[in-house]
Amino acid sequence: MTDRQLLKRIISDPKVMVGKPVVRGTRITVEYILNLLAHGATVSEILEEYEGLTQDDIRACLLFSARSLASMSFMPLV
Repeated sequence: MTDRQLLKRIISDPKVMVGKPVVRGTRITVEYILNLLAHGATVSEILEEYEGLTQDDIRACLLFSARSLASMSFMPLV
């Protein structure tokens, strides 16, 4: 799957989750998926919990985040 195809899986609509980027067709935010991964959830665990999600949806979240951060300067959070 190309980057473009993956990124089409992420949408932002002001009427859904206050415009936060979500996986198309869901109310699951990119932020939420990344938080799950950051706290140790595996892709398999996430897919088991959220039956509508696919592995490509999770890859799309990671790619969307990488692209979003690509042009930002690093600022320590702590």
